[in-house]
Amino acid sequence: MPNHTETDSDSVDRAALKMMLSYVEAECLRIGATEAAHHAALAAAMMPGPVPQSGDPSPQPAQRRNRLH
Repeated sequence: MPNHTETDSDSVDRAALKMMLSYVEAECLRIGATEAAHHAALAAAMMPGPVPQSGDPSPQPAQRRNRLH
């Protein structure tokens, strides 16, 4: 069984939270709650990126599609 580090777990948690915020944003837009969708998009954009491991180059920020601002 592979040995997962806390960084792996944090990365998965961050990705899951971003995916949930994207879903919230899309659902808010679907029901016409544009201000709430904007807040969900901002929350996702403000989340920190992956933590680089020693020797790894600094990761580039993910590109978001369909930005509201």
